Amino acid sequence: MIEAGKPIFVQIAEQIENDIIDGVIEEETPVPSTNEFAAFHRINPATAGKGVNRLVEDGILYKRRGIGMFVATGARQRLVGARTEQFRANFVGPLLSEAAKLGITPEQVATMISESERKSSTS
Repeated sequence: MIEAGKPIFVQIAEQIENDIIDGVIEEETPVPSTNEFAAFHRINPATAGKGVNRLVEDGILYKRRGIGMFVATGARQRLVGARTEQFRANFVGPLLSEAAKLGITPEQVATMISESERKSSTS
């Protein structure tokens, strides 16, 4: 599950984020401990802790002293909002820029996307 080329602590944070977005881990419920992440991925607990602490800094997780880390209320909404902006910057912007170079209007791009979606859903 750990992929080369990306820091492990980033992958741990992304795994937790994905589980929150997907509803696997709900708001106000605990996340696995850093020791559990470390044992599962066979990594140093400090590395796992760095990924968890990154989410604490972002307000996605919070610590209940003596109990563990929990998903903050509103975390899913914040993550979806941030990911939506990343999607816009990484994919939509470049897509529209390339379309403009080719003389394709945003409306034509939308039609292409709709047609592609229809074709893939009937396959």
